[in-house]
Amino acid sequence: MAIALIVFVVLFATLSLYHVLARILLSPLARIPGPKAFALTKWRLAYEDYKGTRTRTLLALHRQYGPVVRVGPREVSFSSTSALRSIYGAGSGFERTQIYHMFEVYGRKNMFSFASVREHAERKKMLAHAYAKSVILKGDVAVMVENKVRLYIDLLEREGRVSNIFRSLHYFSLDTITHFLYGAHGKTACLEGKALDRALLDDIINPASRRLAWFAIHLTSFTNWLYSRKGAAGHVAKYFYPMALPTAYSGIRQHAIKASHAFAVACDQLSVNHIDSNPSLIARLWKHHRSRKGERGLDELDIASECADHLDAGIDTTSDTAMFLIWALSRPSGRKFQQKLVEEIQGMPEQDINEDGIPKAEAADKLVYLNAVIRETLRLYAPLPASEPRSLPTTTAIDGYIIPARTVVSISPYVLHRNPDVFLDPLDFNPDRWLDPAANIGEMNRWFWAFSSGGRMCIGVKYALTDGMSDLPDAHAVAALQWPR
Repeated sequence: MAIALIVFVVLFATLSLYHVLARILLSPLARIPGPKAFALTKWRLAYEDYKGTRTRTLLALHRQYGPVVRVGPREVSFSSTSALRSIYGAGSGFERTQIYHMFEVYGRKNMFSFASVREHAERKKMLAHAYAKSVILKGDVAVMVENKVRLYIDLLEREGRVSNIFRSLHYFSLDTITHFLYGAHGKTACLEGKALDRALLDDIINPASRRLAWFAIHLTSFTNWLYSRKGAAGHVAKYFYPMALPTAYSGIRQHAIKASHAFAVACDQLSVNHIDSNPSLIARLWKHHRSRKGERGLDELDIASECADHLDAGIDTTSDTAMFLIWALSRPSGRKFQQKLVEEIQGMPEQDINEDGIPKAEAADKLVYLNAVIRETLRLYAPLPASEPRSLPTTTAIDGYIIPARTVVSISPYVLHRNPDVFLDPLDFNPDRWLDPAANIGEMNRWFWAFSSGGRMCIGVKYALTDGMSDLPDAHAVAALQWPR
């Protein structure tokens, strides 16, 4: 018995040593610099993710090891524009990894969760026109955004100087996006005080949602198994849920499927011409509607999934970016920038202001200093600052290193935007950097990556910028949102 135990221990130690040597010394990625603990196990980086320090850790690693860092047994992080072109450029062949499956809705894939370039491109063609700059800045969509801004300012005036900016900006983004997606068939009225619509945000702002995201990413199968238990097993499983039911975005997704069904019912009573003239996103998707029993196309659940994903993607990104913008301008160091912004808006010609006193969307798009403020906000506080993982089914080379097939590679906007060789004093909020004639603006633009790039660049970039530019359109709003002094 003792001999068998010794043999087992020796065998276990030998296999463990081989495992360590294989990953650290024998792996094709062994030449890539990085901490040995990260090369040994994926859980080292997952631990940083759990603590909420992943992006800051990646920044520290790149500053220590350079533009190419091995951060896992089969994962490499890059921070160069050459790698950006290789991984995310059009025609690169890199596909999204399995992590994006978590963004499927109702069990259906959507544009954001498609792994292959072909599937993504096919879906994007259906939607691209709805997000075109010419559509967003003019006509019904522009008028809608301007109206939401008026309602938002009315809300601030009712609440006085002290306002819960986090919540009110979420109201703005939810109302704006639901109107854009569904029109009259699913638009919310949070800004007007509708309690039922405001309650949709409760599962989003629950702190447990971040813990659920960690489990969904790093323990995917276990998380799916845990939440699928029923009966007595389900009663026990709920004590181990990373987030109690309802989970994050449950209310939002229920609203999305109800809105999609409402539109489907309305379509039975509307003419084809009426649907064609409807500016909502769901109307554009409905043109591609086909029964699963008939021609190849989208069924009602596909359409609901696509709309729900656009809704999920737009709420936090829009509101959080606007919140950071307000915070940065309201700090003592930001007052000079705030004053420049106020002066620019006060100097707008009368024809660029609508009858409600709100700058028109098309005119706001041309405000130079406002654009600089938004760009600087996106640089420091990118809506999605974390890595955007990709993989390739074949071996390739990036920045002089051989990258084996199916190795996860990624770049983080947080890291790119804090390169001191490109952005002087990168941690400072300074919109003037984008207008400085002595600065290398072209180089800064090459490193600016708030919306990704290539074929999978954020489709809503024009809408997001219009939403953001219109969100704080006048001097009154900017001044009203200063922190009490």
